[in-house]
Amino acid sequence: MRADAKKNRERILEVAVVELTIDPAVPLSTIAKKAGVGQGTFYRHFATRESLVFEVYQFEMQQVAALAEQLLATKPPKEALREWMSCLAEYAMTKAGLATAIRQAASAYEFPGKSGYAPVQAAAELLLRANEEAGTIRSGVTHDDFFLATAGIWQIDSQSQWRTRLDRLMDLVMDGLCAGSPESLKMNAGAPENAP
Repeated sequence: MRADAKKNRERILEVAVVELTIDPAVPLSTIAKKAGVGQGTFYRHFATRESLVFEVYQFEMQQVAALAEQLLATKPPKEALREWMSCLAEYAMTKAGLATAIRQAASAYEFPGKSGYAPVQAAAELLLRANEEAGTIRSGVTHDDFFLATAGIWQIDSQSQWRTRLDRLMDLVMDGLCAGSPESLKMNAGAPENAP
């Protein structure tokens, strides 16, 4: 792909993320106009609405997944996991419109299902294994366990004051992951018997 074509494609995707998050039914002509490209250029890159939404979905999943490695490179595993959980949850809450667009597109377009979500699953697995090796979470927690435990975040009303509730839920999940870990057992073993 030529450099200018690649730039156009990236600009379309960046605008599409913002616009689809605000309004899942945004006209494609609006996205093209805000991206500064003509209709012909737009349709050369994305022949259908569904193909655009799928590309946006893939792009967003890669961003969320890449964050896990960045956090592990700069923070202890436990801090990296907790921060990634918060970012993932915040993503879910702030991208409600995009999620609607993805669901609508999926009914008319063969999304790769779990394979499209694979980078996020791999990122969760990376963080869980790093914490297991560090002794900060209980052993044997899988990415399936993790996503089932955090699935409640999708039920929070994104129009409400969700941030405080979200933080509380993420703390509860983190406490559950840490319960029974070598680190917590060691701390409990050192606590006085009559400690409150």
